[in-house]
Amino acid sequence: MEDIGGLRIIDFPEDFRLNPGAPRRHTQAGLKVINSEKKDIRFKMKSDRVVVTGRGTVNAIAENIDDFAAALKNGKCGIGPVTLFDTDGYRTRIGAQVNGFDARQHIPTAYSLKRMSRSDCMAMAAALQALAEAGLLPMEERSTARTGVVIGGGAGGMLECEPVFARYLETGADRMPVSSFAAFSCASSADHIATHLKLFGPRTTFMTACSSGATAIGFARDLIRSHAADIMVCGGTEPLCRITYSAFNALQAVDPEPCKPFDRNRQGLTLGEGAGIVILESLDHARKRGAPIYGEILGCGITCDAHHMTAPDIEGAGAAAAMAAALADAGISADRVDYINAHGTATPANDRMEAHAIERVFGNRARHIPVSSTKSMIGHTLGAAGAIEAVACLLAIERDFIPPTIHHNATDDDCPLDVVPSHSRPARSDTVLSNSFAFGGNNTALVLGRFTENGGDP
Repeated sequence: MEDIGGLRIIDFPEDFRLNPGAPRRHTQAGLKVINSEKKDIRFKMKSDRVVVTGRGTVNAIAENIDDFAAALKNGKCGIGPVTLFDTDGYRTRIGAQVNGFDARQHIPTAYSLKRMSRSDCMAMAAALQALAEAGLLPMEERSTARTGVVIGGGAGGMLECEPVFARYLETGADRMPVSSFAAFSCASSADHIATHLKLFGPRTTFMTACSSGATAIGFARDLIRSHAADIMVCGGTEPLCRITYSAFNALQAVDPEPCKPFDRNRQGLTLGEGAGIVILESLDHARKRGAPIYGEILGCGITCDAHHMTAPDIEGAGAAAAMAAALADAGISADRVDYINAHGTATPANDRMEAHAIERVFGNRARHIPVSSTKSMIGHTLGAAGAIEAVACLLAIERDFIPPTIHHNATDDDCPLDVVPSHSRPARSDTVLSNSFAFGGNNTALVLGRFTENGGDP
């Protein structure tokens, strides 16, 4: 143990270490910073427990929770032609688009859709689903003061703003109506949810690329544990749009065919869109109001590769550190993990890095833990990915199955994992790890668990 700036650094047991003999930067996940009050976070008071009481999603294979569970079990593919905009001339012309999305099928007429983007509407739809499942609609006025909103995202209202800018370029107009850009900001989704529902608690937006949704959930968990809120509406949302589609094509990071995570012949990712929202509450608050409980947020780990704007660190040090930090935060060993929902983008470098990172944390057991990528079905939804995948993990826990990695035909020796190929698998998972590794090396890992009254082994 050592003191740095008044903080105690505790060396965790060997099962949290990545490589005890490696340089310090590679063993950082084996260390944990705790506050100067000498309170070891591994021993949480029950009042610190944060549970999930509601879930909602809109994505390419489902627009509600029950359909999402069925689609995941059946290995449904949501990847097809993109029709939201012209894809002529690109490396790929496909994506995981939410076909036929009608905001009014999800959002009552009492809520105005004025100046709401597609991204805002998907987030609002998922939020209303989650709140309804949690038994929080209509929201009691006494609850609104301590209910907050944290949303992760990226493109925001870019889809709607692109044609506005195109008209500006074509016409050379001196000015454009400000209202045309009202939904441009990624923050507008959290703003609309809070404004429509009159939620006066903490509100913020995260933009950490592909880890935004997971980071939002981790931050919302911390807000509840610090008693800044009783209820948090949190998750992520992301639309398909021309700029994002063009950028990933320019990087040659997309597959002309539906993506094949961890497959030897993978050529890149498939972009997708959607939203995932969960309702978090302190356990005490949920119990007092008799809320349903669908799982528990056990841990969160956030690290940075400090390596490159788009390329992952091939050694997987940052990714492994995030996983180990999440396990340390949960106070559990790697042996307790029953399933890993991989970041699994299907780019050659990312999948290789993630497989290596999993091996660093789990050792020989890495080859035997089920590790699947739901991106093979719903595409890579970027800022929403970690949130939608958290919903998938909660469904896997609740309904006793492991989602498959579809389109997987050839094993890659560089990714020696049990990727649950082609078909879902009946299995009980009490503890699940969900990975989100983003551009810029922004890594977030979440540990989700089956709820038990005593907080111990089920």
